Amino acid sequence: MNFFLSYLLWASIIGCFHISSTKLQSAPSKLTMETGASRIEEYIPVIKEKNIALVVNQTSTVGSQHLVDTLLQLGIKIKKIFAPEHGFRGEADAGEEISTGMDPKTRVPIISLYGNQYKPTEENLSGIDLVVYDIQDVGVRFYTYISTLHYLMEACAENKVPLLILDRPNPNGFYVDGPVMEPAFSSFIGVDPIPVVYGMTPAEYANMVNGEKWLKDGVRCDLKYILCKEYTHDSLYSLPINPSPNLRSMTAIHLYPSICFLEGTAVSVGRGTDKPFMLVGYPDFKNGNADFTPKSLPGAKNPPYLNEMCMGYDLSGLNRGFFLENRRLMLHWIVDFYTSYPEKEKFFTQYFDKLAGTDSLRKQIEKGASEMEIRRSWEPGLETFKSIRKKYLLYKDFE
Repeated sequence: MNFFLSYLLWASIIGCFHISSTKLQSAPSKLTMETGASRIEEYIPVIKEKNIALVVNQTSTVGSQHLVDTLLQLGIKIKKIFAPEHGFRGEADAGEEISTGMDPKTRVPIISLYGNQYKPTEENLSGIDLVVYDIQDVGVRFYTYISTLHYLMEACAENKVPLLILDRPNPNGFYVDGPVMEPAFSSFIGVDPIPVVYGMTPAEYANMVNGEKWLKDGVRCDLKYILCKEYTHDSLYSLPINPSPNLRSMTAIHLYPSICFLEGTAVSVGRGTDKPFMLVGYPDFKNGNADFTPKSLPGAKNPPYLNEMCMGYDLSGLNRGFFLENRRLMLHWIVDFYTSYPEKEKFFTQYFDKLAGTDSLRKQIEKGASEMEIRRSWEPGLETFKSIRKKYLLYKDFE
């Protein structure tokens, strides 16, 4: 893309900032949408009189109260809490090791499933009758909560412990897009062969992992779930609690599938600012409509370009109409920054291929492939995935 066309593209995007300032709203929340956790009467009969373990974080709430507190008040026997990336309270940096310990409020033991241990051990599950999973996801392959879910299912299957998922809506569940992960690029930010945006809730995803026998040795988890009420994949669900320290708004959550690719490049995504995943740029970038200087902040203690001024773009004004009209990964940000970067050989890091789940995307950008050519290369994998996905949907699909 030449710089003139690039300028026109950016101008059109920036122009849409002023058309409307309407925030992305949740239609279901205005009606009767309920999360699985909120439907207490549906699952209390399943968990009462059992020794249970919970896989939860700060998003695991029933109304304004944490699920742990709610269940303890109801006399449920919570023996252990398993914590995913960012920890039980959701305050740790991305990639920061989570320690095992004791919750000071409830005195329930906490076992980390991030860092040195991704999967519960036989000892961890000893004496547990049922594991309950309740975490708000954002529906993107490299957002690690589904990796935690995969390994949890595997451990439950191997140790013959049933798993109950209290389902939650997918805020990016209204489209499917991106390259399907290739096995050679499997990691904790991509465990299963799915595209970047897969359009499923946690219960639907777990249903697919079981049905496609993606767990080690083809084991199957004894899976149960409590579905959301009045949710469909056309629903634009607004999260009441930030799912992680650097996703602080619905705009950031909807940008995340596209912007997170830049974490595998020389570009800052705004960590260490008040607009992470909405500010993008690097020092000495010659274009843009904003400057920002990353600082050491909670959830971003050592961000890229710490205390260096970056030039780039402020995307925080993107509105509901923009995301509804662009139900796809947006590649022009990566292409534009690559085109402008003076030292091309230093632009991509090894992390980029893991995020993409393939090395093809990087090679295509380096060779100057058009967005149309790149997207066309995704089509066979996406069509195969969509036919698999369709078998496991538990809610009405998007149209």
